[in-house]
Amino acid sequence: MPRLSSDPNLSICPDYVEVVYADAWLQLTNQNIDEAQAIIILRNIWLTGNNTDKAQWQNQVEEDAERHQHLEHLHEEEQERQDQDRIDEEEAARKEDRKKNKFKYTSIPGLDVPMKPVIIPSAYAIRKLDKGDYVKLWYFTNAGLDDAKLKSSVDEDAMVMATLAGGDTAWVSAASTQNANIVVDDQNLTFEDFCQACPRIIKAM
Repeated sequence: MPRLSSDPNLSICPDYVEVVYADAWLQLTNQNIDEAQAIIILRNIWLTGNNTDKAQWQNQVEEDAERHQHLEHLHEEEQERQDQDRIDEEEAARKEDRKKNKFKYTSIPGLDVPMKPVIIPSAYAIRKLDKGDYVKLWYFTNAGLDDAKLKSSVDEDAMVMATLAGGDTAWVSAASTQNANIVVDDQNLTFEDFCQACPRIIKAM
């Protein structure tokens, strides 16, 4: 059945009384049917056809609505699939980035900013403490900490040319050539150095 292009509900029945429809009357009139009856027949024929068109139009509207709903459903499914593909790609990219840049995603502990300088004694003093051996307090005085900081700035593997006691030259460790402060015995420490060193060594222990 051909598709209707206009709504038959908006159609108006022609006025078959007008002269322009006279040929239609004549085709229906005979000895038993006069012009008035012919006009009624024409109206009934039009109404029957219009009712048929209305029923077809309603079916057509429902089919169009169903087709439109189906297309919208397909579009939504396709959009959801594309969104999920994008989410999966982004998640895969994040996982790959986490593997390549682990430190980038390392959580930062919620610690307060230190208000006091960090005390770092010499590696020698730390090793002695770890072994439980006696360590002189001098290593925890300001002079001892300054000496440790100075030595830590020199590469232990670096070598320099030095003149030995006999006048000969030789390659020696750069760390051994530093002018380190003389280690002071505990009993020879000043009261000020003693007060500095005691809390530091206790905290290190």
